[in-house]
Amino acid sequence: MADYVPFCRPDITEAEISEVVETLRSGWITTGPRTKRFEQEFAARIGARHAVAVSSCTAGLHLALVAAGVGPGDEVVTTPYTFTASAAAVLHAGARPVLADVEPDTANLDPAALEKAITPKTRAIIPVHIAGHPCEMDGIAAIARERKLTVIEDAAHSLPATYRGRMVGTLSPMTVFSFYATKNLTTGEGGMITTDDDQLKERLSVFGYHGMSRDGWQRYTARGSWYYEILEDGFKYNMSDLQAALGLVQLRRLDEMQAARARIVSAYQEAFADVPGLVRPGARQEAGHAWHLYILRIDPEALTIDRDRFLDELTARGIGVSVHFIPLAHHPLYQRLLGVRPEDFPVAESVYRASISLPLYPDMTQDQISRVIDAALTVAREHRR
Repeated sequence: MADYVPFCRPDITEAEISEVVETLRSGWITTGPRTKRFEQEFAARIGARHAVAVSSCTAGLHLALVAAGVGPGDEVVTTPYTFTASAAAVLHAGARPVLADVEPDTANLDPAALEKAITPKTRAIIPVHIAGHPCEMDGIAAIARERKLTVIEDAAHSLPATYRGRMVGTLSPMTVFSFYATKNLTTGEGGMITTDDDQLKERLSVFGYHGMSRDGWQRYTARGSWYYEILEDGFKYNMSDLQAALGLVQLRRLDEMQAARARIVSAYQEAFADVPGLVRPGARQEAGHAWHLYILRIDPEALTIDRDRFLDELTARGIGVSVHFIPLAHHPLYQRLLGVRPEDFPVAESVYRASISLPLYPDMTQDQISRVIDAALTVAREHRR
């Protein structure tokens, strides 16, 4: 379809292309100087003491759990309203994910439900900042302090979100970001872990690169040595300089790209205000929303069609749409391993049944924005009760 509006497109300019080409010509394409510089510049941008680049956010979550000492026999509480990676990383660490329901307005982990889900086996908490809206971190942090639990934030959606004026990435012992192709900053694949803890940083660096002694990646440089030691049973979770080349330019362009996202969100919010059948996403006063996703909800009481039919109608009009997320309790793996069902998490289920993610990416044209708005308004109008 020639006039199709895709759900997402990476915002890649000639600056990113030039940096990648220069990296190719440099002869150093795996973990090297650009990766180290990306870590340093990312940490500075967030305001964290350390940043450790990894091959994906999923790898970063697994690595953070291992660094925190989570393993077999432990439990980790997280949300049912997330992508599988949040819980799969817990399984990778040999632990058991425990799901706690979400808040109705943000779809983020509900501190009250979290507290009820904690048992003597609980070792850590993974809050997920859905769509880029920060979780209620004061409540979560208070529970963690009282119960002596480690908080590892899944900030896959949350660059550059803030909570009470502080950057996400500086609020907890470890925070993990995603640089997947659809994210606000992309390296194609990849992720980053931030921490202020020197010992955690050392463990993350060692475990994330084969368990190899410090700076093992330098063994092929003029400064390096052929000799290394394997200190831990580690993983190959390192980022390449090709990915970091993209990341360095994207990081410099982050404010520009966020301004474009804010412009699109503003147009959506204005267009969908007071429209029967449509419920706009909001942001709490303490939250600086990253707007990774624009999740519109339908009000089934005001329309004659359900969410799935609304999606079909938008697709038929050439609009790329998605749903974030199919709750974990719907998936056979988690039903089998955890014994959960969708009805166990009524708030997550209600949010899921109403949610539609609309296109949102920096280089959307005004015509594309208008087409998305017109399509959504037309469907709502045609199927109003």
